[in-house]
Amino acid sequence: MAIYTTYDQVGKAEDVSDIISNISPTDTPFTTMIKTEKVSARTYDYQEDTIGSGADNKLVEGADFTIGTQAATTLRTGTTQILGLAFQVSATADAIKTYGRAKETAYQLGKTLKLLKKHQEFAYVGHHNAAAAGSSSAAREMASASALITNSTDAGTNSTDALTEAKFLVGAEAAYTTGSEPNVFMIKPADATIISGFTGASGRYRNFNDGTKTLVNVVDLYVSPFGEYKMVLNRHQLTTHAFLLDPAMFRQTVLRPVSRTLLAKTGDSDKHAVVMEVGLKHMNFGDSHMITGLS
Repeated sequence: MAIYTTYDQVGKAEDVSDIISNISPTDTPFTTMIKTEKVSARTYDYQEDTIGSGADNKLVEGADFTIGTQAATTLRTGTTQILGLAFQVSATADAIKTYGRAKETAYQLGKTLKLLKKHQEFAYVGHHNAAAAGSSSAAREMASASALITNSTDAGTNSTDALTEAKFLVGAEAAYTTGSEPNVFMIKPADATIISGFTGASGRYRNFNDGTKTLVNVVDLYVSPFGEYKMVLNRHQLTTHAFLLDPAMFRQTVLRPVSRTLLAKTGDSDKHAVVMEVGLKHMNFGDSHMITGLS
């Protein structure tokens, strides 16, 4: 007599996990660390100023003063950029019972909002981009952080040189000399291993056994002669750059905050658009510093 097994059964219940696993990174370090400022036009202006360096100053008793020449402020202009994504879900997809989410539209909206935030981070630090005014047929473009920082140190030629502690200190000294007070060193993930190697320099020691069998080989805070720097990893930034930043000097300018719009219905489905209009403001281009030309 043949054995009746599960391979013969009809109507077996499905076993589907009610958890959806997604490891795609959604962190946006630069956008998160800077403040937000509301603007009321697609282009916005702001001013920066400077004073001269200290110099030998002595006057003859009773002499007339010499009137100095005063420099005008520098006018900077920023541009907002429209970022948007759209998705479409059929009415049936929202109606059926699903695992891992209550309603398909809500689930897809959450994913879309996270992706839009990553696109914003890319616009800020993921590429080197100059501002573009745009037209009725061309999109406006904001200037990226790398286009808003004047001071930089070249690590090498043709993006073939690795980050070094010496280059970092050159950048830190240059930033200090100009009067900037950066406190964040933002790097690509691959450079984190280089920075952890800073601790292995001659005359430095690491605690390999602190009683808890923990091996620590990471630098979270670097105390330099020119200030303290928190190390921040950014998956989205330019791989050829490392940034010495003062987050207080940057602003996320918002003309239109994130909003969702239900588009015109053309069938048995719903179309959703998620859009924002934002820019990036660096309050003084002489602030902060970049190390460029990294491998």
